[in-house]
Amino acid sequence: LSILCAALPHPGAASAITVPHSSPLDPIFATSHPGSRKLFLNNTDMKVFVSALLALLAASSSDGFVTRTAFLSPTSGAASPRTGSTEVYISSWGSQGPPSRWKKPEEPDPAEKIQAYLKAPEPVAARDNLDGSVLVSGWVKSKERTDQEVFDFLNAEESAFSFSKIVAFVDDETFAKKRLIGRHARYTGLMDKLGFIQASEPGALPTVEQLEGVKSWVAYVGNDIASVTKIAELVKSSGVENVSVLITDASEHEVSASLDAVKALEADGKAFTVVAVGKITEDAEGKYPYAIHDFGTEGGVVPSNATFSRGESLRLVTECLGLDCGTNKAMSFTEVRDVNATETKLIRGLREAGYTRPQEIDHMITKGVDAYLKACEEYKTKKPERTEEEDWMLREEEKLKKAQEEALNRQDKEREEKKKKDIEGIAKEWAKRDFFRRSMAGEVADMTEEEYIESVWDRALFEGDLKWRIMNGYTTDEKQELDDFKSKQEKKKQAMLEKAKASLAEILDEEDAVPAGKDDESDEE
Repeated sequence: LSILCAALPHPGAASAITVPHSSPLDPIFATSHPGSRKLFLNNTDMKVFVSALLALLAASSSDGFVTRTAFLSPTSGAASPRTGSTEVYISSWGSQGPPSRWKKPEEPDPAEKIQAYLKAPEPVAARDNLDGSVLVSGWVKSKERTDQEVFDFLNAEESAFSFSKIVAFVDDETFAKKRLIGRHARYTGLMDKLGFIQASEPGALPTVEQLEGVKSWVAYVGNDIASVTKIAELVKSSGVENVSVLITDASEHEVSASLDAVKALEADGKAFTVVAVGKITEDAEGKYPYAIHDFGTEGGVVPSNATFSRGESLRLVTECLGLDCGTNKAMSFTEVRDVNATETKLIRGLREAGYTRPQEIDHMITKGVDAYLKACEEYKTKKPERTEEEDWMLREEEKLKKAQEEALNRQDKEREEKKKKDIEGIAKEWAKRDFFRRSMAGEVADMTEEEYIESVWDRALFEGDLKWRIMNGYTTDEKQELDDFKSKQEKKKQAMLEKAKASLAEILDEEDAVPAGKDDESDEE
């Protein structure tokens, strides 16, 4: 188009177009007018020529302009066209600018934000032999409770257990059936798995013959540490592969006795778990966080005043039977009542993050408080302490913030003082005018102006506050506020009158209580 505009003749000139060298029209002259740079056209040819060029221009604009790039394609080595629709401008990155300028989010401190330390809940490893029959001993002896919860944990669908039979080893089979067989057992499917074996005598452990076919064993021994050694001997002599023992009131046992009991459970091909807690209470399961220590060591001694929830102890002894991390471990669990303790912070964080009870217990056993504290220390190592300049900047910022707060407080105080002064001034003027009005009417002839102002000062302050709010553009309801003020004043007057009457009655009672001897002496005189 630029070539055509430059070559077109002026109005009135000859119809000849002079084309410069090295133009896109060279092929036309190479064939029809060799050696010539002029194209002679009559009026009709000129109109056709211009129309054709305009049509070519319209077609080009509908398809989009095609420009030649200044760079070579890395694949072909030839210049490739680039359309305007693919051009990238600086503003295409948005307000954040190019990615090289994007600020990476700062890694949060796990000590301040525990969710930054905890990962998303993942499936935990369970033991691979949690099938067949499981024996439950030591429960279903009390008339106050059914002890059905431990059986429900072993029968739960969402658990790792796949037991085909759950055998209750009890002192009285008839009594145990009355306690365990019911609507709940039918609805949960426990009835289909539940079996009973009666002990040879109350409090006795099962014999090797009674353990035949039993693959797992959950035992409650109370505070009888000697029973743990007996259970170890039975497990070694039978086909039991897993055993989980619950010890309560564990504070009564010495470290040496506890260690001997744990060592007795160690055997090739057998897996054991010992859960030791304090005195049993009826608190709800999961009410308090817990701390875990190695039972049979100095650090794992349960304090003498320690207590533990019954439901939580049943949860722990059954879940530790199923978790792979509980294999061949003897642990003491103590409740943590301190809301600022690390155990409290960690367990609450796990529950808030969506961890199930098995996942929570697995995390506390495998990682626990030690891993969390280590992560906090590593964060401090990666992000060193502030420099002196940073500390100075923080101190200066705190000073500036404090100065601003003091200035705001000072302004508020000055504003309140000015408001109070203005209201008192208006109140005094109102009281003076009211005194003058009443004086002219002869209503306060026996009072000075100061005495009258003091007597009506409450009303004057009310009028001053109302007038101040009106002057400063506040919305008021003069009639309603005046009625409320008068009502309060009347109640206050009545209260003062009642108080005066009560004081007068006390004085009269004291005068009536004069001793009789003094009255007689007065009469004789």
